[in-house]
Amino acid sequence: MRLATMTAVACGLLLTAGTAEAQRELILGHSLSDTSHYGIGAKAFNETLEELSDGQFTVREHPAGSLGGERDMIEGLQIGTVDLVITSTGPLGNFVPETYVLDLPFLFEDYDHARAILDSEIGQELLDKMGDSELIGLAWSENGFRHLTNSRNSVREPQHVDGLKIRTMENQVHMDAFRELGASPAPMAFPELFTALQQGTVDAQENPITVIVATKFWEVQDHLSLTGHVYSPAAILASPVFWSELSEEEKGWFQEAAAASAKATRDEVSRLESEGIELLRDEGMEVVTDVDVAPFQQQIQPVYEAFEERHGSEMLERIQAFER
Repeated sequence: MRLATMTAVACGLLLTAGTAEAQRELILGHSLSDTSHYGIGAKAFNETLEELSDGQFTVREHPAGSLGGERDMIEGLQIGTVDLVITSTGPLGNFVPETYVLDLPFLFEDYDHARAILDSEIGQELLDKMGDSELIGLAWSENGFRHLTNSRNSVREPQHVDGLKIRTMENQVHMDAFRELGASPAPMAFPELFTALQQGTVDAQENPITVIVATKFWEVQDHLSLTGHVYSPAAILASPVFWSELSEEEKGWFQEAAAASAKATRDEVSRLESEGIELLRDEGMEVVTDVDVAPFQQQIQPVYEAFEERHGSEMLERIQAFER
């Protein structure tokens, strides 16, 4: 009887150990708070993955740049110290130059246009290109259309941007565009931005409403201009280090989880686009809605010419010719 009991206990311990070994917790990093649209996307990813894998895989979210800036996290993917990242395309062009096309100013007409292109074969080709740089592209998520905030003056025309020292992402297309407008771009990692604005190291920054709300930029910026100058997608990326260990079925779980994450994030972006502007007004920001974008478009045309010289025109022409 005693031997039978001991055998049963031993079998139970072995079963428990086997189950523990089968479970794997993965690290997912992003630059925003856990209540932001990225945070909502991360939770949707985890819930979907845990359900599909029957608990074999779970995700631990590391928000608010706790793993470093976006460039740091992408480099972490390449060497396997980070498993998953939700990132803007800002630093991504440094790794996958083909994605620079998405950062061209005034390229996309509206959200439906941008989402349709990223969900088409064009978007899939760009995700596939990431494999050339030791990255796995799972899905296109979203930040939204980028707008300009600053602490000095209202911006309605290009001349109002002249002289502003503006934080940009480490993105050549963005920096070139603001130079054409007479601003002084100052690229820095996102976790450093709030303090830089607070201390007056930079006058301005540009981000979608989602990020402006999530980061409470109204505390350090007085003016918001709805320039909508760039559509900002986000990419859900995986490390090839752990990806290579997965079966085809398991890879399918991660792809479904990424799709669920992207949908949850886009839904939150849509909600904040309709509600966030009023919240920013209530928090004391002056919101300029009557921005005439035509002069901005005309002044940044050299950015398109420089892009074509560096990267060719094929993908740009395909996007411009895309029909919904």
